[in-house]
Amino acid sequence: MKRILVPTDFSEQAENALKVAAMLAKKHDAEIYLLHMMEIPMQHIDPGAVKSDIPETLFFMKLAHKKFEDLMESDYLQDITVHETVKADITFNEIKESVKEYEIDMIIMGSHGASGLMEMFIGSNAEKVVRTSDVPVLVIKNEHSSFDIKNFVFASDFKNDNKETYKQAVEFAKLFDAKIHLLMVNTANHFITTYDARTRINDFIAGEVFDNFTTNVFNDVSVESGILNFSAEIDADLIGISTHGRQGIAHFFNHSISEDLVNHAKRPVITFKI
Repeated sequence: MKRILVPTDFSEQAENALKVAAMLAKKHDAEIYLLHMMEIPMQHIDPGAVKSDIPETLFFMKLAHKKFEDLMESDYLQDITVHETVKADITFNEIKESVKEYEIDMIIMGSHGASGLMEMFIGSNAEKVVRTSDVPVLVIKNEHSSFDIKNFVFASDFKNDNKETYKQAVEFAKLFDAKIHLLMVNTANHFITTYDARTRINDFIAGEVFDNFTTNVFNDVSVESGILNFSAEIDADLIGISTHGRQGIAHFFNHSISEDLVNHAKRPVITFKI
């Protein structure tokens, strides 16, 4: 993990994410790419717009640079390489393009209920960030005086197409010497016996060289409730899940469930693209 992208609207939630990014950057000698997302009316960035629009556009750009300069004075960013980049359109495509352009390893973004970056990544864009990003997305909910992961819940249906994401989760867990709690949630509509569930999990991890884990089958009324309740029961530091559109485990991210896990969970969530 050498390059971290942090989208920011300069809100408190965005700064919480930036502080976590700074902790990881210091620990792993990584660089931060701070992406300013500015909401400028389209006529102000249209190449065919009248000249009178240009001063207002320049004002927005200068304001973003000034906020960046002020932010760079923060003690927690000292001795970290932080790159400034400004985008004038609040869309997921800008984030995805930045990931490719700067060869980003991870996105860290803030969210708290329906405020903060939830306003920025509104509607389908919120789902796109966590569902289709080609790199892991770490969503931070609160301010952390220290970001130390000891108990890491990895929820999955433990089918073969999730193996690559499990490997990514293991690599992330190793950064913190964290224990992974492998979790399959059992519901009435998709019932599987405990024996069959544990067998599937054991077959899934067979051959993987990682022994700091537990296997867990948790019964609940829904998958999302099971993840949240199990994570609360063990006081997990982080929830990890796989995403790839709306298939398999990615059904977690169909609108309201996406809000439940990514925006309403009280603890950080990290997603891995299948």
